[in-house]
Amino acid sequence: RRRLRPASSCGSRAVAAMAPRRVAGALPSAALLLLLPLLAAVTSAGLSGYFGTKSRYEEVNPHLVRDPLSLGPAAGASRLPAACTPLQLRAVLRHGTRYPTVGQIRRLGQLHARLLRRPATACPAAADLAAWQMWYEESLDGRLAPQGRRDMELLARRLAARFPALFAARRRLLLASSSKHRCLQSAAAFRRGLGPSLSLGSDEVEVEVNDSLMRFFDHCAKFVALVEENEAAMCQVDAFKEGPEMGKVLEKVASTLCLPVKELNADLIQVAFLTCSYELAIKNVTSPWCSLFSEEDAKVLEYLNDLKQYWKRGYGYDINSRSSCILFQDIFQHLDKAVEESKSSKPISSPLIVQVGHAETLQPLLALMGFFKDDEPLKANNYVRQTHRKFRSGQIVPYAANLVFVLYHCDQVKTSEEEYQVQMLLNEKLMSFHHSNETISTYADLKDYYKDILENCHFKEECELPKINITAVDEL
Repeated sequence: RRRLRPASSCGSRAVAAMAPRRVAGALPSAALLLLLPLLAAVTSAGLSGYFGTKSRYEEVNPHLVRDPLSLGPAAGASRLPAACTPLQLRAVLRHGTRYPTVGQIRRLGQLHARLLRRPATACPAAADLAAWQMWYEESLDGRLAPQGRRDMELLARRLAARFPALFAARRRLLLASSSKHRCLQSAAAFRRGLGPSLSLGSDEVEVEVNDSLMRFFDHCAKFVALVEENEAAMCQVDAFKEGPEMGKVLEKVASTLCLPVKELNADLIQVAFLTCSYELAIKNVTSPWCSLFSEEDAKVLEYLNDLKQYWKRGYGYDINSRSSCILFQDIFQHLDKAVEESKSSKPISSPLIVQVGHAETLQPLLALMGFFKDDEPLKANNYVRQTHRKFRSGQIVPYAANLVFVLYHCDQVKTSEEEYQVQMLLNEKLMSFHHSNETISTYADLKDYYKDILENCHFKEECELPKINITAVDEL
């Protein structure tokens, strides 16, 4: 791995300015510590909106808690003419709820072991967490949880209910996935959710593995070298970990657990917070780990997660989103083909295309299209100013996140351009297009708006490492 100098915006001065502030505070009283388990049930509801990429899908669609098959509040005035028939649906999905990765499981194991070594009488809060059963095993490493299969089956059923003409019997489904086990299992669960109605020759549809589209980031040498494997690229994340907001959370958790501050760090704090999120998403229970955090703490930890997503998958560096143009162009190539087939009065060869990838698949694609972009970049030193930011990963790419393009053929239109129209849904909600601020666009207008990406964003050239020997930050 090449050692690359830190980004100028995250130099030593910036990091020094974010040095942890020592927060004075007495240990919680014994009475309060006894109440912590009782407060946990209340706490989880207050924290669940801040779990970032580890959020349940129900956080963006709360009506699903009451009725998992509900299509939600009326879509409102979509302004879709009555004489429009859907021709093609193209969906890019994130896999369903998963178990923690092996790295997170190991960090949790370290923290739990530290609490087990403490005398049980010394600290009730630590004793409560020490008594918690460490049930995560390394073999679970990022695998799909049973809840993740339900996420996908239910999503399939809701999409079929929303677009019955496309999911009708004898319609062909193309199903693709990343090579990761959780994505393959998610694709299979999505197919099961549709039942036997689609004529695919058998109940088990073959899932095509396509990492070039679903894991384009792995195949982009420039992204891998300058962002993925370049520690300096995450300098804003590192600076926030050492900053006053995280310092305050660290002090508070150390105090609650009766641990010296030096025994904890931002990564261990984050894994405790994520354990709260995993227990809710996987088991639908309020974990005792939740009792360590207030809603204000959760906002800080959400920002830490969002900073990483912003600089690694979002607007932080151009290559993050530019690497997704291979997927963006593929979407439009299939839409083009459907338009041509329709114009020639041929049956649509691919009415349903569903692809299962990752948060890292969807986030760059949405950034490429210009969605959820704030006026000011997310940085270590503007946490307060970003309170009302658009870029909140838990709202954009929770588990089972989905971006859906629907192409329509419309009769009784005034111009030939209005004959083909498009809608886009993110997490089953209609999105407004940038060029019109409407939730419906003619296909021609949409292509015209993204003309530069469709014609000039070439994956091979975008992802080529610079030939000359320059530093990563100069290139980024």
